[in-house]
Amino acid sequence: MPRYTLPAIVLHWLLALLIISAFALGVTMVDIPGLTPTKLRYFSWHKWLGVTVLALACLRLLWRLAHRPPAYPSAMPGWQQKSAKLLHGLLYVLIFAVPISGYFYSLAAGVPVVYLGVLPLPVLMEPSPEWKPVLKQVHYSFNMVLLGAFILHVGAALKHQFIDRDGVFKRILP
Repeated sequence: MPRYTLPAIVLHWLLALLIISAFALGVTMVDIPGLTPTKLRYFSWHKWLGVTVLALACLRLLWRLAHRPPAYPSAMPGWQQKSAKLLHGLLYVLIFAVPISGYFYSLAAGVPVVYLGVLPLPVLMEPSPEWKPVLKQVHYSFNMVLLGAFILHVGAALKHQFIDRDGVFKRILP
């Protein structure tokens, strides 16, 4: 069975780990009452993870455009192949949309993003009380769609591994 390239595998698992971490941190930080030093630190870490995800997503997309993924097994039904392609496309859109929406939400809230506390990102919009709740909801909604897509992706991978036993999951394993 053909496999993904090593850079594709590394980027896949690294992005998965960073996205899970950013999501968990996001859920944790919003549940902290008030404005505490811990909450502010978590917000910074969350933003840093988001910027890192966006940068690695760019690398991953460039790699993917230059390197075709391995073909699905010929025995895999066409509807599953089409579903997998659509789900992968949605995941690619979301790994860009989630951090970008978070970035604009932060800017609308009047809080510039300073990567790792040393590299200020460009301020592309002024603080906006009108846009802040809209962008907050957009960021949240994209995250919920990403969570659903992630669950479908993992469920399909586990189905291929333990039910179909067709080697599809092994193509992306390190």
